[in-house]
Formats: sequence, structure tokens, C-alpha cells
Amino acid sequence: MTRTIAITGGTGFVGQAVLDAVARQDTSVRALARKVPADRPTVDWVEGNLADHAALGKLANCAEAMIHIAGLTNTPDPVEFEAANVTGTQAVIDACKAAKVSRLVFVSSLSARKPELSHYGASKLAAEKLVEASGLDWTIVRPPAVYGPRDNDMFELFNSARFGVVPLPPGGATSLIHVDDLAKLLLALVPSSSKVRRKMFEPDDGRVGGWSHKEMAQAIGEAMGRKVFTPHFPKFVLSSAAKADRLLRGDKAKLTADRVGYMCHPNWVARTDKAVPRDVWMPTIPSREGLKSTADWYRKQGWF
Repeated sequence: MTRTIAITGGTGFVGQAVLDAVARQDTSVRALARKVPADRPTVDWVEGNLADHAALGKLANCAEAMIHIAGLTNTPDPVEFEAANVTGTQAVIDACKAAKVSRLVFVSSLSARKPELSHYGASKLAAEKLVEASGLDWTIVRPPAVYGPRDNDMFELFNSARFGVVPLPPGGATSLIHVDDLAKLLLALVPSSSKVRRKMFEPDDGRVGGWSHKEMAQAIGEAMGRKVFTPHFPKFVLSSAAKADRLLRGDKAKLTADRVGYMCHPNWVARTDKAVPRDVWMPTIPSREGLKSTADWYRKQGWF
């Protein structure tokens, strides 16, 4: 019997990867989008956003589970994080309860570990607390740095590598995960069991200890076929760069003061005690291979 999964954020970076993964299964999907795309006719689209309670009700209706991906990751106005990530998550919870959808898989962020560093991380932690108190059958996923086709954020590093330099924050380490592996994980978590119910996971690419910032930059350089210079910049330089980015790109600036806050933290490595049980999910894409295929995708799509 075909099951129906509801997802928020269907047109986003992670959401599109989930739709790709769903297309390979005997699963129907209903997805929320501000603007319904024309290139995925098999998806049951619901036009609306997290503030549209009628749309959320339609999204949740008769669904087996809700995967809540939508959220705000970057904005020049930190106040907007509260409305999108906290109030929006409560609206999703309310819709699930009204439609009697008990299973909720919530995509958070590793930044929630250190809410004092950024408004984004603080908003994600507040959303997690709402999920944990919801009474639903929930699982929280805190992805590390996610990369892959369609990603705009990591693209900046690939683009810099073209010119032989990848600027870095102060020394530290991070975990990585390919978006396709993350998508497979989210779908693997839809069936509820004691191994995943009311648990929080920090998935990664399987590399214990993560990647030092310099190692990650060099791997991106290799993916681009370039040897790269990888200078570390102190926080005050990055803060100045964020102001310059705002002047140059306005609301489309990628480097914001809020991002500088958590970029400069030395440890964004997924914790082994928060690993997904191996019989539920395992990563399949080594990051060096994934970075290379991502660079190839950017080239084919003419992003450079």
C-alpha cells in the first residue's frame, strides 16, 4: 500500500533531495511550497508557507508522517529567525496534532548546540524544545555542513577555489554530509521504532573526528582540480567582511554577522554518541567523491 509523507521546504536544497529520494520509492509525497514548481508533476503540491495554517492543515491531512525541513538559515535581520524557525515549527506541530499525524521528523542544525553564538542556533534550539514538548512521536536530526547539487552556501567555497584560494575562519573542525545521504536518512526515520523514537541524531559522512577547516578547503580544491591557498582569518576580519558583503549584496549577502558568530566556533564535529544506529542508516557517499561530483554538477549547470 502506497504511503504518503508530508514535507515542508519541498523546493529548498534539502527538500529537493528528499523529493529525488522519494521518487525512487513506492511512496507518495505532499510538499509545501511558496511557489509551486512545474518540473515535479508527481508531487502533490500545497501552495503556502509556515504562517499559512490552512495550507499546513492540507499538507498534514491523511499523512503517515511529517518531515519538517523548512526554515530560515540566513537573514540580515536576526528577528526573522524567531518567526520562521520557532513560530513556524509550532504551526507545523499544531497541524500534525489537528490531522492526527503522530510522527514528526524535524531537521534542526548542529548550531543548536551553541545557541549563544548565533540567533540562528538559538532559534533552532527553541524549535527543538517545542518538538520535544509536543507529545508527538518525534525524531530530531542535527545535520553538520551539508553540501551537494543545488547548494548555494558551500558553492561560495567551490567558486573561491577556482581562483586558488579558500578563505577560512579560525582553526577548527567540522563534519560534512552529502545532501543525498541526508535525504535517505530523513526517509529512513519515517518508520517509528524504539531506536529512533524521541531521539536526537547528529549524522555525518562517517569520518571520525570530522574535517579540519584546512583539510576541507584542500578537499574542495582537489574537487576543483586546483591547489588552493587556505588562509585563516580572525573573527574581526570576518566581521568586517560581513559588513562589506551586506553593502555589496544587500539582503542576498551570504556572510552575515550572525553566521560569523558560529563560523568561528572551533568544533562543529558530529558527536559519536548521537550517531544514527547503523541498522537504521549509514552514509554511502565519501566526502571526497561527493565534493568532486558536486563540483562537476556546478560546472554542468553553468554556475561558475
